Amino acid sequence: MRLTLFTDYCLRVLIYAGLNAERRVTIDEIAERYDISRNHLMKVVFRLGQLGYLETVRGKGGGFQLKVDPRQINIGRLVRETEDDLQIVECFGENSLCVIEPACQLRLTLGKALGAFLAVLDQATLDEFLKPRRELMRLLDGPAEPQPAE
Repeated sequence: MRLTLFTDYCLRVLIYAGLNAERRVTIDEIAERYDISRNHLMKVVFRLGQLGYLETVRGKGGGFQLKVDPRQINIGRLVRETEDDLQIVECFGENSLCVIEPACQLRLTLGKALGAFLAVLDQATLDEFLKPRRELMRLLDGPAEPQPAE
C-alpha cells in the first residue's frame, strides 16, 4: 500500500507546524524546507484547515499553526480523512468485475492487511513524530524566519 503525495504532504506540514508551534509558519517556508511544490502545499494547508488541524491567518504576517495539540492528532484518522481511496485492489469497491471474487481468499487477506495497517496508524499521534526534535530541526536547517505574505 502506498499513501498519496497529498497525505504525505499533510503529514509533513503537520510535523513542521508542530516543530514550530511557537509561531506561524508559511507555505513558502515549508515548500523551501521540503523542496516540494507550493501549489500542492496550498491545497494541503487549505484541507488541513477545513479538517480543523490548522489555524490559518491570511495577509501580511499571516501563516498557519497547529490548532490542535499534537497529542490529539491521531494519524489513522488523518490518513482516513486525506486518502480518497483505501481500496488496495479492485474487488474492495462496489463495482468489482473480478470473476473469482466470490471464492477469492486474496481479498480476505488484503482486507486483514489493510485493517492491520490502519490499526497501527490508529495507535500513533503527531506528538510521537515530533520526538526526535533536535534531529528533525537540524535536517530542516533549523527554524526559518517567517516570510512576508504575498
